[in-house]
Amino acid sequence: MGTLLSVSSVVAALCFILALAGLARQDTAERGNVFGVVGMIVAVVTAIASTLMSSQHSALVTLLLIVVAMGGGACIGIVKARSVEMIAMPELIAILHSFVGLTAVLIGYSSFVQEWQKGTVSELDGFHLGEIHIGIFIGAVTVTGSVVAWLKLAGKISGAPLVLPARHVLNLVAVIVCVVLLVVFVWTASWWSLIVMTVLALLLGVHLVAAIGGGDMPVVVSMLNSYSGWAAAATGFMLGNSLLIITGALVGSSGAYLSAIMCRAMNRSFVSVILGGFGSDGGSAGAAAGADPTATHTTISAAETAELLSGARRVVIVPGYGMAVAHAQYPVAELTQKLRDKGVDVVFGIHPVAGRLPGHMNVLLAEAKVPYDIVLDMDEINDDFPDVDAVLVIGANDTVNPIAEEPGSPIAGMPVLKVWEAEKVIVLKRSMGAGYAGVQNPLFVKENTSMLLGDAKESVTSVIQSL
Repeated sequence: MGTLLSVSSVVAALCFILALAGLARQDTAERGNVFGVVGMIVAVVTAIASTLMSSQHSALVTLLLIVVAMGGGACIGIVKARSVEMIAMPELIAILHSFVGLTAVLIGYSSFVQEWQKGTVSELDGFHLGEIHIGIFIGAVTVTGSVVAWLKLAGKISGAPLVLPARHVLNLVAVIVCVVLLVVFVWTASWWSLIVMTVLALLLGVHLVAAIGGGDMPVVVSMLNSYSGWAAAATGFMLGNSLLIITGALVGSSGAYLSAIMCRAMNRSFVSVILGGFGSDGGSAGAAAGADPTATHTTISAAETAELLSGARRVVIVPGYGMAVAHAQYPVAELTQKLRDKGVDVVFGIHPVAGRLPGHMNVLLAEAKVPYDIVLDMDEINDDFPDVDAVLVIGANDTVNPIAEEPGSPIAGMPVLKVWEAEKVIVLKRSMGAGYAGVQNPLFVKENTSMLLGDAKESVTSVIQSL
């Protein structure tokens, strides 16, 4: 039986690796999800079998407790998954990360309490005590950091960064104290060192994410994903579960790699994002460097937009968070098909940090059945804009802001989609307000830009009707 469980763990781990490989491409994503589901089923069955074999209680009682716990969680998960809208997916992911962190904290304390009740704490080796301490530390940072990210993404608190005096010193002192407490805990196995570290880690998680502004929230989501993976791996060490260690390491490393990709797309170092203090909660009216405060924007009607698009040779659609807010992905997909039926070459240009989580726009477009072969990354489309007749910017702001090329601006150096190089740009927005990073966009007042103001879904629907 032990050999069968070991083989099952290897099979599950391979399925998870194949799942990640499949999710790397949109055309293989469904297959990747299937591998992930199969791997998780194998992992859960293996875990249940292992628990029943090692349980000191009745197998029936243990199985009943497992069924109750899994049944309750499944019911909550199904209800939430069926009711959540795509627009709320970022905050849902953030709060789910907090559960992983909370699990690591609870398992760490449970492991220590178990040994304490048996009076065998003094017999524990330093390595296992270190596992407990580090697992609780990572879990505590993850749980409170994820809750703060959820509050920001859900709009329940301001997205502006919390900039405390000497905030970097505070973070450094908290980490150093936790390291000292790790040494104390390994040597003495004392309750007070574990509790003090937990409180400090919880506060550190709050401060780390609270100090990160709205402009960096996509990176925060992937960063928390990485934290949750390392928390799961730490849990695996505490439980002696090799499969959990492998799975956690896969999630942790892939999340860290994704965070690095996102930071590169924003021309930001990972350390600068973690330290925070950038961005605001959006809507700031502050003038951007290089913007003419006397310049006025030009408006365009839906009928004029339809005429322009239908007469174009090549059109690039650049979606942003505004498309998600307006639930405009389905009308956008319909507009795309109608233009292609007229012989217009239509493609999408996607910025890596468009939306509120990695791949947000890709998910929305896939949901609306937009062909994946016309959805291009920023690097694939950016050099083509001079040959584009018309660009339709739908709810994007910071990712198409030319101020990124102005030294000294808040987003200086951030790679953006150079839509202004096209012959004509039409921007669909609710208002002339700034983006999530709080920086005004001079694109809106350029000579070749026209604004189609209003709800994106209604605007696109009007354009379709005019076609």
